[in-house]
Amino acid sequence: MSQKDPCQKQACAIQKCLQANKYVESRCEEVIRAMRKCCGAHAEMKSVCCSGFLKGHKTAEDKT
Repeated sequence: MSQKDPCQKQACAIQKCLQANKYVESRCEEVIRAMRKCCGAHAEMKSVCCSGFLKGHKTAEDKT
């Protein structure tokens, strides 16, 4: 029996936010931060939602 991905809720929130904001990432910083926090908390798991998310992805906040 497989477990539900612990960060699926955050991944869906990112998609919903991006769609609502015409894919302007800067308008979705809060949900992106929530996803990073979730992926960091569940780093030991093989999360499909987190695969590649933390590697080299920078938000507008990180670039300043």
